[in-house]
Amino acid sequence: MRRLTVLAGALGAALLLSSGAFAQVPADPNNPNENVPDKMTYTPYGETIKVADAKKVAAAAIDEATKRGWPMCVSVVGTTGDLIYFEKMDDCQFASISISQHKARTAARYRRPTVVFERLVGKGAFFSYLGSLDDVILSRGGNPIVVGGKIVGAIGVSGGTGSQDDTISQAGAAALK
Repeated sequence: MRRLTVLAGALGAALLLSSGAFAQVPADPNNPNENVPDKMTYTPYGETIKVADAKKVAAAAIDEATKRGWPMCVSVVGTTGDLIYFEKMDDCQFASISISQHKARTAARYRRPTVVFERLVGKGAFFSYLGSLDDVILSRGGNPIVVGGKIVGAIGVSGGTGSQDDTISQAGAAALK
């Protein structure tokens, strides 16, 4: 029994003394994520978009896509990222159904256009963690829908190149301004 007590004490002392190895990692001056801003700026959430308004947003996006001859999938979500309205144009690729919904969900839940994530990942290794965030898509085409200075939902578009998706998404997001 004494041997067990001595062994447990030695193990406890070893753990206590080795805790310095788990101390905070010093800041990396090359990492832009180390800067702590004084103030947090964000657009607040408002009341979730209604179906009639979601249809207006989608119609504006579909009109712009039709005018340009780009077959697209358009998703409109509420503030929580849950689907409110979806429309698929003829000839839009099937993969774009879920991609458009994912873009809209990311824009709503993170309160920013998805192009922000795409551009940050392009800046290098310090932003590679973004791909590990829950439910994030790292490509443009998702934009928050802002009414009266508050986010009421988001639109996600897929079916073309990233810049085509974003152009159509912005046209839809602007429909309620």
